[in-house]
Amino acid sequence: MIHFDRFKLDNGLTVLFHKDVTTPMAVVNVLYDVGARDESEEKTGFAHLFEHLMFGGSCNISDFDSPLQLAGGESNAFTSNDITNYYDVLPAINLETALWLESDRMLSLSFTPKSLEVQRNVVIEEFKQRYLNQPYGDVWLKLRPLAYKVHPYKWATIGKDISHIEEVQMDDVKSFFKKYYNPSNAILCVAGNFEAETVKSLVNKYFADIPGGIKPSRVLDAEPKQNEFRNQTIERNVPANAFYYAFKMPERRSEGYYMADLLSDILGRDKSSRLYVALKKEKQLCSEINAYITGSHDEGLLLISGKLNPDVNFEDLDIALWKVLRIVKESSISESELDRIKNKNRTSREFENQGILNRVMNLCHFELLGDANGINEEYKIYEAINANHIQEIAIEMLQPTNCSLLKVKAS
Repeated sequence: MIHFDRFKLDNGLTVLFHKDVTTPMAVVNVLYDVGARDESEEKTGFAHLFEHLMFGGSCNISDFDSPLQLAGGESNAFTSNDITNYYDVLPAINLETALWLESDRMLSLSFTPKSLEVQRNVVIEEFKQRYLNQPYGDVWLKLRPLAYKVHPYKWATIGKDISHIEEVQMDDVKSFFKKYYNPSNAILCVAGNFEAETVKSLVNKYFADIPGGIKPSRVLDAEPKQNEFRNQTIERNVPANAFYYAFKMPERRSEGYYMADLLSDILGRDKSSRLYVALKKEKQLCSEINAYITGSHDEGLLLISGKLNPDVNFEDLDIALWKVLRIVKESSISESELDRIKNKNRTSREFENQGILNRVMNLCHFELLGDANGINEEYKIYEAINANHIQEIAIEMLQPTNCSLLKVKAS
């Protein structure tokens, strides 16, 4: 059981506190309810750009990293299509340094032309290095618009086109910050060996005076039901032919999400999974194969991806793969196989939460989904899933008309 306290400031900031007496370290995590799905299609990559801009100086602090490093701490951040998350890890005795830094950049960034230009160039370089100039780097730039035609998941977190970041203006940046970076749209979690009243007092000291703002409404274009098989082949300078089968799956808050998660484990979690045994071990069609989910808040994807062995063609792989999927749809999984998958799933989640940073980030994420206590209750949803549920979700999802296939052919 992961214990926590919850309180809310008058400006709308949701605050969680998790006491951990076993560590001399403290964690301060701020989750902002904004991701790439909140961008305009004509101005993509903004959420990720802000991940970088938030380290470029705030209204009263010109350099974020130096004070934190002097306090023995470190920080980082990540952006997804759904959220943007910032975290600081430092000795507990220096907790106030992290609260001071995070509150100042929540209050306002410095918005200097120099900071914008520096971070713009960093993001452009990242776009080139990670997505354009490395093998398989542009897979998600191609796969997302193949799988999604309307919903903003159709572009990657880095952005739809590099020109959107190249052309960003200061007014765009200020508008984005004002809309999404305010206490009403954030969840703060503090963890460490503190008393709850001490944390409440310090959080009020540093965050209570920040203007609350208005939590932005989110009205996104719903993705129409997919009714046809989609298939695209691209040629790239890569070491091996690769394949990516993307199946639409239920959104994060539904029971179907958890069924699809277990289904992906059955198909391709490890060396005893269905696809690994049939296609890699027995038929030796591929050098690697995996199944996994995107974990998206809205309708996500179950992915089956891998690389072909030399002299194996896509057609042979395709026939063998759909045969495995047909068996999963037509015959019920055994209780022993399902129990094994559930046990591995729960073990990995409990192992993940051994680290204080992961615990804190997960508390914030579950709070965003509706209740931080989901971190303690989620396993019950998995435990309630039976073999019939797995077969039902497999029949629903693993259809050619629900699939988008991207093939990367070595040139």
